[in-house]
Amino acid sequence: MDRRVKASADLRWFAERTDSAPEVLRGRVEAVALATDGEDLVEWLADAGEVALSEAMSAGASRVAALDLLAADALITLALLAEAERAPAMLGSTAHALRIRAAS
Repeated sequence: MDRRVKASADLRWFAERTDSAPEVLRGRVEAVALATDGEDLVEWLADAGEVALSEAMSAGASRVAALDLLAADALITLALLAEAERAPAMLGSTAHALRIRAAS
């Protein structure tokens, strides 16, 4: 499957879990996520989280940076939630791998 076109199941999962987020945050999370690709749901969300974190760091001390930082947190949290739902036994190793990725 070509991940440039997100799987409808992934998009549905994403929409269901972000529907009640504050509108501004949901909009930023959606914008970053939809502009990012990944091999599967967990990687897609983790990659989007990294993009948002990079943008937050580039923006300096500003409101935009704060929103991007919140979006990064939300996207990484969603990646971990997706992993917990998909393969609970792998959650610890996935969280560790994401932490290592973020530190490098």
